[in-house]
Amino acid sequence: MNSIGKKISDARKLKGFTQEELAELSKVNLRTIQRIENNNNEPRGKTLSLICDVLQIDKADLQGLNQLSENKTMTSYIINGIFLILLNIIIVGTIGYLTLPIEANTNSKVGAILLSFFIPFFIVHFTQKIRATKRLLKFGIGFAAYLLLLMCVQGFIGGCRIGFRSWIFSCILIFIGVLFYGEILYKPEK
Repeated sequence: MNSIGKKISDARKLKGFTQEELAELSKVNLRTIQRIENNNNEPRGKTLSLICDVLQIDKADLQGLNQLSENKTMTSYIINGIFLILLNIIIVGTIGYLTLPIEANTNSKVGAILLSFFIPFFIVHFTQKIRATKRLLKFGIGFAAYLLLLMCVQGFIGGCRIGFRSWIFSCILIFIGVLFYGEILYKPEK
């Protein structure tokens, strides 16, 4: 429930009104009251005034709750964005560290391949409700930036030579593939 719908629902219950009684007293349609309390609609203008008058709540308090809710949403978007950027940098940095140095041995490259499978597998496990394309955009964008940077710095031919020799392309393909098709691999118990 959004904060306004919850506040109206709580105030109505505190006053001992049913939704039908609130609708009748406030001269607002019952379906509108239900939509407001179920977070399908947000009351504005006259509807909000009528409901607040019956429930004896201050309209300004409810509008302040809405503004606070919008601020929390913006803050959570910023925090989530920073987290996703850092997570992408850590994932790309870890796999790049294991594969790119010239002295990297086969063990570290195999470790990078394993991480390229298991990291996105766990991401899929914890983000099952997200569509595959959205998951790919959130957690795979670091590799796109990495490939773009590699091609800009080394040129296309040099970037391809480094990518194939170091196994980084293999790791990226595995990571992206598991991230996108991971739901097929992961079948939770029912």
